[in-house]
Amino acid sequence: MNEMVQSRFTPVLLLTASNVFMIFAWYGHLKYKHAPLWLVVLASWGIAFFEYCLMVPANRWGHGSYSATELKIIQEVVTLVVFSIFAILYLGERVRWNHLAAFVCILAAVAFTFLPAK
Repeated sequence: MNEMVQSRFTPVLLLTASNVFMIFAWYGHLKYKHAPLWLVVLASWGIAFFEYCLMVPANRWGHGSYSATELKIIQEVVTLVVFSIFAILYLGERVRWNHLAAFVCILAAVAFTFLPAK
């Protein structure tokens, strides 16, 4: 277990898994607009519980290898990747050129975060 906690990949895997739950909690209900809002909110809270069960250890363990800022940037990139896949496969949306351009800009911001500060 200790090797897993110390791995730089474990937080990224946990962040990815937590984001799958998060995306479904926040956006999964869009296919079920006929469902009452109160029911959607309760279902989203239930799904989000599993997100937190993965996100908290990801950040706790990840803080040994990454700064809090780096963890947040990693989480945002993971969110965009997971959301893009979700939007295409689950919601049937199309990715347009401007979405790709925005994603490239965000990746550039990520690169700046991981550059050594002098």
